[in-house]
Amino acid sequence: MTESKHNFDKLMKQHGHRVRAILNMLVETPYFYKDDHVDLFLFLNRHRNQFNNFFEYYYGWTFIMDSKCARVYKPKWYNDKITEANRNIFRFGGRDECIGFMLLLEFFESQMEQHALTTEDNENLRFRFGDLLLYTAQRFQALFPEKNDQYSEEQVRGNVLRKIMPTLEQYRFILKIKPPRDMQIKPEETIYEALPALYHYNANRLNQSVLAMQLPLPGITDESAPEQEDFDGQ
Repeated sequence: MTESKHNFDKLMKQHGHRVRAILNMLVETPYFYKDDHVDLFLFLNRHRNQFNNFFEYYYGWTFIMDSKCARVYKPKWYNDKITEANRNIFRFGGRDECIGFMLLLEFFESQMEQHALTTEDNENLRFRFGDLLLYTAQRFQALFPEKNDQYSEEQVRGNVLRKIMPTLEQYRFILKIKPPRDMQIKPEETIYEALPALYHYNANRLNQSVLAMQLPLPGITDESAPEQEDFDGQ
């Protein structure tokens, strides 16, 4: 690790302003996207080994990067005085909220397939809220046919999506696209962009976890680091 530390120190001396900016961007938000700052993102990719060694050596964190986003994963909390309820982590507690997130991932994957998009495409998938609402309500009704009256579109909108969408925006999974100022649209016509963080979650794996349990879920949390992908960064 001495050599790795030397390499990072050398990088800091030569490109201190870039290194410092990247370190801050990685901890200011859950995900650092290529679109946030293309030049810094490409610099990070070129020196990903040095950054990976830095986070592992000094913090015990895992550095994760793919063609569109980078993040650091903290596997352990050291301050026991900060209870789990007070930790700023991505999670859903209620069963329907967990299932709602799973169904959003299903919807995302189906839309990607329908529009022949891949993770390597430059443009991210965009979708109408109304399409997501319809898909989610229909899937809830299929999962709980004996409770269809509890999962109408309006109830799914108010009891599920209204709860999870702000969290997904906060943690940068989706981005609400503002319409032109002179355009009035209905809520169903609102456009969202699916951000690259969604690629890091597997709908099938969550599906097995959710549906295998008969009791209310303890919550979907960001507790498993996804695998890294190699890419050229161009």
